[in-house]
Amino acid sequence: MNTQTERIVSPFDWNSTAAEVVAGIDLTGKRALVTGAAGGIGVETARALASAGAEVVIAARNTAAAQRVADDIAASTGNSTVSVTQLDLMDRSSVDRLTEGFEGPLHLLINNAGVMAVPERRLSPEGHEMQFATNHLGHFRLTVGLLPALRAAEGARVVALSSRAHLNSPVVFDDIDFERRDYDPALAYAQSKTANVLFAVGATSRWADDGILVNAVHPGAIADSNLSRYYDPAVLDDLRSSGRYTYKTLQQGAATSVFVGTSPLLEGIGGRYFENSQQAVVDHPDACGIDAAGVAAYALDPIAADRLWKVSEAMMR
Repeated sequence: MNTQTERIVSPFDWNSTAAEVVAGIDLTGKRALVTGAAGGIGVETARALASAGAEVVIAARNTAAAQRVADDIAASTGNSTVSVTQLDLMDRSSVDRLTEGFEGPLHLLINNAGVMAVPERRLSPEGHEMQFATNHLGHFRLTVGLLPALRAAEGARVVALSSRAHLNSPVVFDDIDFERRDYDPALAYAQSKTANVLFAVGATSRWADDGILVNAVHPGAIADSNLSRYYDPAVLDDLRSSGRYTYKTLQQGAATSVFVGTSPLLEGIGGRYFENSQQAVVDHPDACGIDAAGVAAYALDPIAADRLWKVSEAMMR
């Protein structure tokens, strides 16, 4: 792992697209898995990787929709090595079937799937709050299960999709599942996104010696993302017209994930958080351009990351 603390600065910005950040990069012979790529920015993430020559596996709940996406990507890129596998992050047996049946090295894992603003408190079959269970625990189980494949790649990268929403809450270790406090959809989402960043910190500290580096990203506000499927349509319309966010296209929203997953600038870099294809600055909301939010110090705290790792292992039993 690169132990230097210099901030990574790239030639890309808010306007950059996934196709632009991957231009000139050859991923021939590399294998990538993108979760939740049957819709939203996952589609454009998978498309960009395929366009650079990668073998791409789309992991999604709806395999019929995913297959349509795979066929479209194959047709648009000329890359026929785009396949589909079933994955429901709320279903441990689904996660385990994928990991146990996965053969060969995995060079790039993009943990893109997620849920946001679930209006009422819902629990996983194991009794954990739905957003935390899906966004963090499901991807935690998936990534740990794919560890042999990541090690076999001898230089794998993992990208954990977080959000600027992480700034609204740390992981509340004393009440992750909202058993003793009133359920708040936004705060539940926020702590799950903080968990995504802490996972990058914890995983890099554990796996860097195996050549596995993990970073977190904020893709930006995306008007056409299916991540907002639980929102009341009227509330979503109000958000879009409020001027609170500057919305990216799907191609722009996929850019930071693709940049972090493929750029030579990130060789040996792990445990960091990126937005607008730039490394974010701690508690400095305007350092990375339009709609930048910075990263909270608590999301990069190695002590909190280690605590979350142990809590997550216990929840997985």
